[in-house]
Amino acid sequence: MPTSEPAAPGGAFHDFLEAARRRGDLVVQPRMGFSDTARMRAGLIATRNADAVTVGTLTLDSFTRVGDFAAADRALRQGRPLNGYPIVSHSTSTTRTMVEGVSGPGFPIQVRHGSPLPGRIFDALIDAGIDATEGGPISYCLPYSRTPVQKSVEAWKEACGKLASLRDRGVEPHLESFGGCMLGQLCPPSLLIAITVLEGLFFRQHGIRSLSLSYAQQTSAEQDEEAVLALHEIAADLLPNASWHVVVYAYMGLYPSTESGALGLVADAARLAVRTGSTRLIVKTAAEASRIPTIAENTTALEVAAAAARVTGRRRPPSAGTGIGDEARAIIDAVLDLNDDIGKALVQAFAQGYLDVPYCLHPDNAGRTRSAISDRGHLEWSRTGSLPIAHLAPARRSAQLTSSRLLQALSYVKNRYDEAATVGSPRQFELT
Repeated sequence: MPTSEPAAPGGAFHDFLEAARRRGDLVVQPRMGFSDTARMRAGLIATRNADAVTVGTLTLDSFTRVGDFAAADRALRQGRPLNGYPIVSHSTSTTRTMVEGVSGPGFPIQVRHGSPLPGRIFDALIDAGIDATEGGPISYCLPYSRTPVQKSVEAWKEACGKLASLRDRGVEPHLESFGGCMLGQLCPPSLLIAITVLEGLFFRQHGIRSLSLSYAQQTSAEQDEEAVLALHEIAADLLPNASWHVVVYAYMGLYPSTESGALGLVADAARLAVRTGSTRLIVKTAAEASRIPTIAENTTALEVAAAAARVTGRRRPPSAGTGIGDEARAIIDAVLDLNDDIGKALVQAFAQGYLDVPYCLHPDNAGRTRSAISDRGHLEWSRTGSLPIAHLAPARRSAQLTSSRLLQALSYVKNRYDEAATVGSPRQFELT
């Protein structure tokens, strides 16, 4: 990517992903986190040794995500397992010892959390020698908390400053926007693109130069491909002075309950990433529908994704699309026009309904937009509220979304892949 600033010293995650992007490799990554340090270390080693190009993950527990550090402390003292790694509650020396000899230039680690107020998490990961994390003032606020957007924006501004200060130590830190994964499902692609790009611009405004922008696999491979290509194009235009890559997430909603269906969905996510020139893929496992995955199940998912990626080629951009990029750019431009300070613009955008996430119950979300799955499987707007796209995406008439219709929409991908697995052809949904 072009840059208007002198090259910065490298960071482990930054350098590894830049090298992978230049080679054209797809980097695959689990969403793995255990409170027991021996098990967490074993998971990192298994990820490193998988038959794939991988990076490691420390996914944090839910107490740490919401800032209930006292509850995480109690669980550790009482020997009760948590659903992730409590990086704030474990001492710095414990985390450093746990990753020693595992993490390094050939296998960097990223901390994944989910907090709208990430200050202490950033302190802990920086102290532990980790230079990459993810989230954002919108994407880790609206879905997971009732924290006011204004408060989250201020907390993330401070956190970005902490991370950017790693350059004083000779390290280029990396920050990933989770904005392309809002609520996991039923959010049309144009809004996913807009939020992840806006968060990327927010990070850049507050000193972060190495970024990744996200997009979560949705209901239609054809629509997803158009969306990810549009994300690349918009980012290239709006982030010329940053080093960035795109990270695709395997489907974030209700997951297939059959092993074949689940792994078929992961493989299709890998094909989407390769066809669109994306650099990284966050996988899910065959156990997602019922429980926390084992280390072995995570490794299988990584290797299934990598195998699918190896036999997939880059796709030439289509000559015409459905206007996803135009919608996303209209939303982004309208938000940026509100204020030169992007954090303030984000707050104002929610107040005016320029950003409005369907089915999101956060108090700062207007709640006037709705989406539906069309007959061809595309996620489309059924109500656009005050989004600045009425001229581009006229709301389509749709039946009232009853509870049964909502459940049907939420189960759409799960049912498709499970049914395909039942008849022995889980790959019928991939693009040709």
